[in-house]
Amino acid sequence: MYKKILVPLDGSELAECVLPHVESIAKGCGVKNVILVRALEPYMSSYAQIYLSDEQRKEADERAERAAREYLDQVASRIKLDGVQVQKQFITGSPAESIAEYATKNDTDLIIISTHGRSGISRWVWGSVADRILRSACVPVLMVRAPGCVPNI
Repeated sequence: MYKKILVPLDGSELAECVLPHVESIAKGCGVKNVILVRALEPYMSSYAQIYLSDEQRKEADERAERAAREYLDQVASRIKLDGVQVQKQFITGSPAESIAEYATKNDTDLIIISTHGRSGISRWVWGSVADRILRSACVPVLMVRAPGCVPNI
């Protein structure tokens, strides 16, 4: 049923709590491909537009991309999946929208993502990338609550 799984990661340990689930599903379902994705928005904050030159913004974006690729290499080296191709993909753009779009364009069967479990003001201010992916993706999404979850939040 699931042959290609997309795993969005934001660089946090909480995001990585999905990895044991990915490994179990991959082994149990005969998954052929696991794609680790790191999505970053270009460095275009209002502060950057005012105080940084185009060259400085470009350098900041390049540093962020290098760090993201190194992070994906490090995570991929820890995943133990015999017979499963583990790919790494860096994409730019709004994380939720670019991940949902990538999943559709690349015939992904399942997205597995952690949810940090924010609620109330924190969720209103920061939003939820996982929730936006759930609402905008055209493929099934498995949301894994991070360790330390408190019921009814």
